[in-house]
Amino acid sequence: MKYAKKDLSQTVTQLCLAKGIDHIVISPGSRNAPLILGFTEDSAFKTFSIVDERCAAFFALGMAQQKKAPVALVCTSGSALLNYYPAIAEAFYSDIPLVVFSADRPTHLIDIGDGQTIRQENVYANHILYSANCREGEIHQDFNELEINTALNTAILQKGPVHVNVPFSEPLYDTVTEPTIKAQNIPFSITSETYIGNSDSFLAHWNTAKRKMILVGVLPPNSVEQAYIDALGADESVIVLTETTSNLHHPNFFPAIDQLIAPLNEDAFEKLQPEVLLTFGGMVISKKIKAFLRTYPPKAHYHIDPKRGMDTFFVLSQHFATDFNTFFKTEIVDSKIVKSNYRKQWLNVRNERLRRHIAYVNDIVYSDFKVFSLLFESIPEAVQLQLANSATVRYAQLFDLNESLEVFCNRGTSGIDGSTSTAIGAAYASSRPTVLITGDLSFFYDSNALWNQYIPNNFRIIIVNNGGGGIFRILPGKNDGDNFSTYFETKHKLTAAQLAVMYGFEYQTAANEQSLQTELDSFFETSEAPKILEIFTPSEVNDPVLLDYFKYIK
Repeated sequence: MKYAKKDLSQTVTQLCLAKGIDHIVISPGSRNAPLILGFTEDSAFKTFSIVDERCAAFFALGMAQQKKAPVALVCTSGSALLNYYPAIAEAFYSDIPLVVFSADRPTHLIDIGDGQTIRQENVYANHILYSANCREGEIHQDFNELEINTALNTAILQKGPVHVNVPFSEPLYDTVTEPTIKAQNIPFSITSETYIGNSDSFLAHWNTAKRKMILVGVLPPNSVEQAYIDALGADESVIVLTETTSNLHHPNFFPAIDQLIAPLNEDAFEKLQPEVLLTFGGMVISKKIKAFLRTYPPKAHYHIDPKRGMDTFFVLSQHFATDFNTFFKTEIVDSKIVKSNYRKQWLNVRNERLRRHIAYVNDIVYSDFKVFSLLFESIPEAVQLQLANSATVRYAQLFDLNESLEVFCNRGTSGIDGSTSTAIGAAYASSRPTVLITGDLSFFYDSNALWNQYIPNNFRIIIVNNGGGGIFRILPGKNDGDNFSTYFETKHKLTAAQLAVMYGFEYQTAANEQSLQTELDSFFETSEAPKILEIFTPSEVNDPVLLDYFKYIK
């Protein structure tokens, strides 16, 4: 077995192994040669080679999302690590552990005109949990070990991105047959539960309020204990609003938030207005619920999150720094039962909305809305569903998806830039078949994601191609001028057909309801290659169909 001669490279690999960080996504370069040699020469690591650093970072994000453990990234110096930044920001806001190892020039070569050199130290300062800036040389070994230990422990314990900047001087490719150092692993310690329920204010509100609302953002599947779900579903003074990405289901909960509230008038909003609002989970997708709760705020808002107290509605009363299961066990499990018709009243509204939703979907013409309804009916049970941002995830919000699905979307920053790469990383790491539903702009933006040799054959991509950014057609203030179609909607005539050929995907296409039904019949069948289904929809029809929906269900 060979080892990179650089002590710093050996320190990195030894500490990664000691902490169980063994999935390493590498982008090619020269300055990072000691790290590449260190990771690839050791069979204990599972290494991946992905050229495009932006795609590599989102691929690692998808794996870490599924593994719930850190995945490492390795790049060369210069602009390479800047291409990681979109995924780093997503990981920061989505609490996904990533470790960036960026190779660098030694300090004396920075800002003197040396090639492929930028100021790399603390480059992610605003969106990173820890930045370790190592120093080359035996004299710095203790310092480097402490910095790397701290960074890796932070990623593991705090569930987020960290950056380790590693300078190397030439020569870069020398190897040895035995390690020249033994790095000291400083174990991370998991402290016992520190949360102590002591909120008399919360309990006073909760035990007296007849209108209690719980709003759930992004959650990993199976993260809330079933006993607590059932208890909330049985409380007639509580309505629980969930989103597609909440992965939380109960017959008395309220999925499809926009379907419920979009048609409400002022009088109905006042009746829905909660006395107490309790929130947990990650980012909330629905703009309508955010607008409602900012216009009709609760008397008190309590947010549960181990790290952040999100004052999304500008009336935050208290942040509970814990997870929901611990909070429920401590605060709510023995709370008083309050007689109320709050839930019953809104369940009646929800059921009527659903009835009209079904009638509308059955009657509409071929359009984006019709396509999404057919897709959600046809997706097999127990798959991992990855959703792209923009129109895709917002259409999904209007449907109550099968509860056997595990649903994910990059909602930390809500960008379209890495949806496909993330889905491929997640597909690789998951035991479930994976389906990505994406729009055309999101797909083409991240088309380098397909330049990837780790795509499983059971991976499926569904592209809803309406020839541009269709979501902009429904935004307030849009117009039909040339600047709108060119710079907002960005109309195009691209298809994925040639990309499918180039990257070895089976390719299917549909352009009307009948052909879509036909293609869906075979699309999820076992195959010897991953598949793309590209669905073409009429851009001029999509926005009136969606806007008329909210009028119809009122």
